[in-house]
This record gives sequence, structure tokens and C-alpha cells, in this order.
Amino acid sequence: MKIDIHAHILPERWPDLKQKYGYGGFVYMDHHKKGSARMMKDTGQFFREVQQNCWDPEAILVDMDAHRVDKMVLCTVPVLFNYWAKPEHTLDWSRFLNDHLAGVQQGYNSRFIGLGTLPMQHIDYAIQELERCKTQLNLPGVEIGSHIQDKNLDDPSFFPFYEAAQDLNMAIFVHPWDMMGQEKMPRYFLPWLVGMPAETSLAICSMIFGGVFDRFPKLKVMFAHGGGAFPFTVGRVSHGWHCRPDLCNMNDIKDPKEYIGKFWIDGITHDEEALKYLIEMFGAEKIAYGTDYPFPLGDLEHGKFIEQMEGLSAEVKEQLLSKTAAGFLGIELPHNSSLR
Repeated sequence: MKIDIHAHILPERWPDLKQKYGYGGFVYMDHHKKGSARMMKDTGQFFREVQQNCWDPEAILVDMDAHRVDKMVLCTVPVLFNYWAKPEHTLDWSRFLNDHLAGVQQGYNSRFIGLGTLPMQHIDYAIQELERCKTQLNLPGVEIGSHIQDKNLDDPSFFPFYEAAQDLNMAIFVHPWDMMGQEKMPRYFLPWLVGMPAETSLAICSMIFGGVFDRFPKLKVMFAHGGGAFPFTVGRVSHGWHCRPDLCNMNDIKDPKEYIGKFWIDGITHDEEALKYLIEMFGAEKIAYGTDYPFPLGDLEHGKFIEQMEGLSAEVKEQLLSKTAAGFLGIELPHNSSLR
């Protein structure tokens, strides 16, 4: 059985948000030809070309069946977070996206699982929508960005949100976005190649050093893209905690290495040796197969390299491909090996 923990979907169309809210900066879809659309800023700036499998569940199912994927966990594309907008408008927009995700989840015989999005710039609104995702839409978790405007994820203003997510047993999937240092690396796709792993490490380190995992020990958090740069720099992070506690240990935390196992990561590494290293460090029970579907930088062979890896037992592969995701999301696995 295969559960893809990390994939994306958009509504095919949505209202003109500039017209609806009275100011610009939003993304819209330009369906310029059949089966393909341009994601455009309302300033006329091109963002990304997407195909039908970015919005059409039927097209997604074709790919899932071809690669024997039983369930796919869908969340929005981070450029649509709209944390910068007026909070009441981001709340309205989040409700629109979450209603769409819930509809996809409900309409396709349990093949899809939705993770909601929230107006994280306004914590009261975020908790309100988190509760609606849980109690009305039956979504098992939410996706948030690696930072919210100018605040990292250790900011105390987020603590009521973490407490609510812990109490509701809602999973949190942290996705890098709005990458640091973009102005210094405009070429070679470096914001995605260098900035994204750094953003994920920023999010992990912020939550560790900010004492979030100590304060909320039952909080379920997963970080995208194999934990970004963190697993490969944790030795330096730990050394800094030891040698400069005056700068690092402001919140009386333990050695950062001791927080490995307190959170989850997806398994998108594109490299067998890197995945083996993550398994040794985190344990397979904290790593879930994901793809970042349908984008080219993701794993569009849908875990083939995991299935073909030598040296991994059938039990470890099963853990990576389905059991970790099910445990993180709090869903029951069927007794039979396939849902199809």
C-alpha cells in the first residue's frame, strides 16, 4: 500500500480576488489552452505553468493508478497562502480553498486526503478555521508555511495555535515558501534548490530553540523535503548549542539532537544514500513517502526508488510507504493491501 503524504492541488478556477477584496497582489489562473494554465500575479507577472493534473482529480487518479498509489494527501500551493492580505480576506480565501479540498476528499472514494490552509497572520481566525477543518470538513490536518510574514515559527503569538492543534489532534505539515535570500540568487533555480532546504531548516531550528516541542509534546508536526538542510547540519546546530549557550539556549532547551524523533519528515530526498541516512537518524516510523506531485522538482516516479532500494526490509518499506503517514494523520489502514 502507498500513501503519498505530500502532493498539491488547486481549484480549477476562483473569483477575481483583486476585484472581490479591492486591492491587488493575488494569483489567478489563466487557462490559455486546453489542459494547461498559467498561474499569474494580478500585476501581470507570470509565476508558473501548470497542467490539468494540478486541478483535476480525475487526471490525478490516472497517475496514481499507473504508479499504484492508494491515497494521496493534497494541500494547496504555498503561493496561495496569502498571509500578506488583510486577515478577514485570508480567512475568506482559506474557507474557499478548504471547502474545495474537503469536496475532493469526500468525492473520490477515500483516495484523497485534504490538509487545510489557514489565515496564520491572525491566530484567532487561524484557530477558528482549524476547528472548522476538524469538526465540519473532516480534514485530519493543515499545511502552514515555514514562516508567517516576518515571524518564524517560534514566535509566542503562535503558541495558542499550537495548543489548539495539539488539543484537536490536528497534524501540521510545514512547507517551505517565500525563500530567504532570493535577491542574492535569482538565477539557476537556486531559490528552490538552496533556499527551500534552508527555509525548512529555519522552521525546524526555530521550533526547537523556541521550546515549541517542549511546551507542546503531543504536537504532530511534519516538515517537507526530507527536513531540508537540518538533518545534514544538525551536528553544527548541536555544537553551537554546546559552545555558545548564551546565544543558542535562550529557552532552556535540551541538546537539539535530542529533538530528533519529536517530529516527522517526508522522504523526498531524490537520493538513496540520503534516505538511508535519514532512516538511521530518525527511524522509519518518522519518515513518510511523499512526492511533491505534480511539480517536476518532486518525485514523479512515486516512490519507485524506495520500492527498488536494496538493503531495506519489506517492513521498513511498508513503514515508509504507508504506516508512517497513517500514524501521523491518525487514519486507520485497511487489513487488505490495497484500496483500489
